Amino acid sequence: MSIVDASSFLTLHYRLSSVHGQDFVNTFEGQPATLSLGSGQLSPALEQRLLGLEEGAQQTFDLPPGEAFGERQPDMVQWVARKLLNELGDPKEQYVAGDVVQFPTPDGLGSYAGAVREVRADGAVLFDFNHPLAGQAVRFEVQLIGVL
Repeated sequence: MSIVDASSFLTLHYRLSSVHGQDFVNTFEGQPATLSLGSGQLSPALEQRLLGLEEGAQQTFDLPPGEAFGERQPDMVQWVARKLLNELGDPKEQYVAGDVVQFPTPDGLGSYAGAVREVRADGAVLFDFNHPLAGQAVRFEVQLIGVL
């Protein structure tokens, strides 16, 4: 049987949920996922749980608050002026609380996301750039189908 290592390519079913059972991601009810470890498709803490598992294994891991996606960082909740938003995107875009907006990285080679929390009358938008699960305890259930 194949064993998961840091460079493995995996086919698996997985479920990421709160410790109380609220699903965030669940592939058990559909197609399995395929991913390459070390590529950023899973957080490092989740990937760490997979290392050493054998093909065919089924495991459940409970991760304490903040371990899977880091602690919430208050300084990652920031106001962004409408002028900057206009420069980065569509000046006619209307933002509402709950929207998730992609921003280009300064080098233009990647992107990052922020969730809209509030919009002021002057058009400035309060974004939360924390991962939505930052600071939360999560349950990670996995069934390894294939390991390459």
